[in-house]
Amino acid sequence: MHNIFGPLGTWDGGREKAPAAMCRKVAIAKLTGQSEIEIWGDGEQTRSFCYIDDCLDGLVRLMTSGYHDPLNLGQDRLVTINQLADLVCATAGVTLAKQHVPGPQGVRGRNSDNTRLREVLGWEPRISLETGLARTYEWIEAQVRQQLAATAAAFARA
Repeated sequence: MHNIFGPLGTWDGGREKAPAAMCRKVAIAKLTGQSEIEIWGDGEQTRSFCYIDDCLDGLVRLMTSGYHDPLNLGQDRLVTINQLADLVCATAGVTLAKQHVPGPQGVRGRNSDNTRLREVLGWEPRISLETGLARTYEWIEAQVRQQLAATAAAFARA
């Protein structure tokens, strides 16, 4: 499985996947009036991201197929982290500058080869990155909004 993401997952704390981290960064910037977000490295590292509903659909299809060999399950659309940031900003309805900073970048590129997935299951993920990001961003922005409100309330009590 390749970079599975969606709402109800980890969205902060350093263990989240890139789509959730990007949604969080954009939501914080949007809700606090910031004009930029930080991106680790040059942002040209590439990934493919698969929405959780497609992952679960693929797993059910695989488990009922009788196929027992290794099989990639993921989207085969490759995007850079800079492109991911632009997609999340578009979803949020904001324009933010990217500040590239030192930080962990992982491997330079990773993508799912879905050739065997299509051959074996006659299926491939169907939910677009844009649709998955819209669903995920909406949920993460609500989490960020709650967190900011709780912080503001705690500050007001202090």
